Amino acid sequence: MNIRYKFLLGLTAVFAVSQPLQAQGSPDTYSNDFINWVRTIGSDEFGGRKPMTPYETKTIDYLAGEFRHLGLKPAFGESYFQTVKEISTTVRIPRNEIRIRTARGAVRLSTPEDLMIWTARRTDKVLFNNVEFVFGGFGIDAPEYGWNDFEGTDVGGKILIVMVNDPGFYDRSLFRGRNMTYYGRWIYKLEQARKLGAAGCLIIHNEEAAGYGWHVCVNGHQESNLALFNEDTGNTDELGMQGWLNEDACRRLFEMSGIDYDKALSSAKKPGFKAIPLKAKSSFSMDVKYEIGETCNVGAVLPGTDLQDECVVFSAHWDHFGTGQPDGTGDAIYNGAADNGSGLAAILMIAKKMQKLPAPRRSILFLASTSEESGLFGSQYYCEHPVFPMEKTVTCINFDCIAPAPLTRDVTILDCCESGLGNYILSAAAAQGRYVVFDDDNTDGWFFRSDHWNFVRRGVAAVVVKAGKDLANPDKPNKYPQASWYHKPGDEYREDWDIEGAVANVNLMFSVGLGLANR
Repeated sequence: MNIRYKFLLGLTAVFAVSQPLQAQGSPDTYSNDFINWVRTIGSDEFGGRKPMTPYETKTIDYLAGEFRHLGLKPAFGESYFQTVKEISTTVRIPRNEIRIRTARGAVRLSTPEDLMIWTARRTDKVLFNNVEFVFGGFGIDAPEYGWNDFEGTDVGGKILIVMVNDPGFYDRSLFRGRNMTYYGRWIYKLEQARKLGAAGCLIIHNEEAAGYGWHVCVNGHQESNLALFNEDTGNTDELGMQGWLNEDACRRLFEMSGIDYDKALSSAKKPGFKAIPLKAKSSFSMDVKYEIGETCNVGAVLPGTDLQDECVVFSAHWDHFGTGQPDGTGDAIYNGAADNGSGLAAILMIAKKMQKLPAPRRSILFLASTSEESGLFGSQYYCEHPVFPMEKTVTCINFDCIAPAPLTRDVTILDCCESGLGNYILSAAAAQGRYVVFDDDNTDGWFFRSDHWNFVRRGVAAVVVKAGKDLANPDKPNKYPQASWYHKPGDEYREDWDIEGAVANVNLMFSVGLGLANR
């Protein structure tokens, strides 16, 4: 942690010692509202909130109704809904396997054990004829870090195999060390492969480097993959194949191609790496079922006064995975109570609190975005077609997976100091008798994994709040840590959820947003 962060932490601690922690941890008058919203949105009745299904209609109508009940005005003219055109695709390959010819014989990769693949093209079939495979290291071209995995290598028409995360994950002297850059995100790697004209891109899944298990890759992509749809191109410029490759399967492929897997990955982690063509080719087809349809962002506005053409955004995505692979109990509904019913409850709670105060100077936009789980597509579309111009959007305060969470003396904020928001957060935390940890060890890339990132890409300051670790009551740890429910059917509201820390964090961000709206 750098000196500036230490100074800020010390400054916060000075304020915190004079404030009783219990004062901000007492029962909040809005806690019951928070629970009721999570309980409702995360119930089986909402069917896992998959976009472009009947459960979307139920979800967005419910959210619009809550905004209307709170007295907020529609964000999109006379409507609470912003229509987003998307394509939904489901891919199947014959015999559920791809056969790859290598220097030492054939390798068969099966779905979903070895790989998960999809496409965003509007087509009934994608054909690959004698396509070659290339190991592209991290799949990164980053001039500012002096790094180019593709220099001197033509990957056009080939299938790229690349590593997740970036070199700093393995060597702190590279890039930003353990603080992942956007170059480490799987979305960037697919973007880069498409830019280079590759036929496809497979990302090697490593649980530690990715920040989640193989089940996340399977559950997120086995059925109805979503993407923004371009009517002019029919998405013909999208990759023919994109997906995840299980690490054990990749090792088999490399070794059958005559390449030492460990040495290849080791060389890719060092400056000067050049892409390695594999002695591997394959001919196969992908059968595609697609649907062109519409999904919706849901938005409401609390109008400002003298600065009403500027805004503060509170955001949370409403979508989840619908129904999918059942767990050990036979439950196949991915309720998404924590992810992200808790985030929706946060912005509704803030909206209710804001309505009881005098109108702020700047307008406040409450945005419930679609298709975050598929690639942040709803927020991407909003940022391309905003209600308030990006240059007049002061900040985006985003909530994702904030409950369950017990009360902590600290609050964790991801990498916002450079945007100038740090002082607002420090003041709000001090008023609660808490201290702030500005986390610069973003190893799992969380800063790039939710909707605020599309605002950041367009120059808007953003805040990402996470649960702290310094428990106010060490005898009350979180019964439901994220690893136990993340992207699983078990993400359901339970009556013994501890939400005290979540509510404290919502109150903190309410104060930050209110300050930004009035100053």
